[in-house]
Amino acid sequence: MSRVPGSAAFCLRLLRRQLVLGLRRPVEIGNPLLFFAIVVALFPLGLGPEPAALAEFAPGILWIVALLAGLLTADTAFRSDYDDGSLEQLLLAPQSLYFASLTYVAAHWLLTGVLLALLSPVFALMLGLPVAAIPTLVLSLLLGTGVLSLVGGIGAALTVGLRRGGMLIGLLILPFQMPVLIFGSGAVQAAVDGVPAGPYLALLGAMLCLAVALAPLAIAAGLRISTDA
Repeated sequence: MSRVPGSAAFCLRLLRRQLVLGLRRPVEIGNPLLFFAIVVALFPLGLGPEPAALAEFAPGILWIVALLAGLLTADTAFRSDYDDGSLEQLLLAPQSLYFASLTYVAAHWLLTGVLLALLSPVFALMLGLPVAAIPTLVLSLLLGTGVLSLVGGIGAALTVGLRRGGMLIGLLILPFQMPVLIFGSGAVQAAVDGVPAGPYLALLGAMLCLAVALAPLAIAAGLRISTDA
């Protein structure tokens, strides 16, 4: 009789599976990055090519585009597993659905949020953001996109049973993502102005801790509701 893996081993296997499946679908990974690059490249056409004007709006631009880019992939967090029946098997597994939901979100964050954060310096330089503010931008995106992925996971879980739930996800979760946008762009703006950005980053970290504690519970409940429906 085969031994049932523990929660830690199960989550590690699930994380590896989700990352491998994600890497096998490079289009889904490339879409938010391409969207980020296109929108950033279009802003100079609308605002003008003056470096001072672009640098002034750069913190808000970068964070707004990052938020919208995350929305593009929020619907895919559970979609493929729901379509092939793997999600129903996961709900019947003896392991904790709380940690399994957290693992799904972690895989989504690694494939989207982390990549956006690591590539953000390139887009920041395109908008004339001061080099001194780039470390704050990267750190704020790493923290903020984690919150965005967790909140997006709730919307994805509630709409996974719908054929076209992408627009509904935006309506459900966008109001809850506004604080992340405000404090994330505020941290970058503080770094640009030479003001300590620590308080903004601390608030983002607090929101991430709260989301890690509560969002998987909502995701697990949403998955059960969606699959029962």
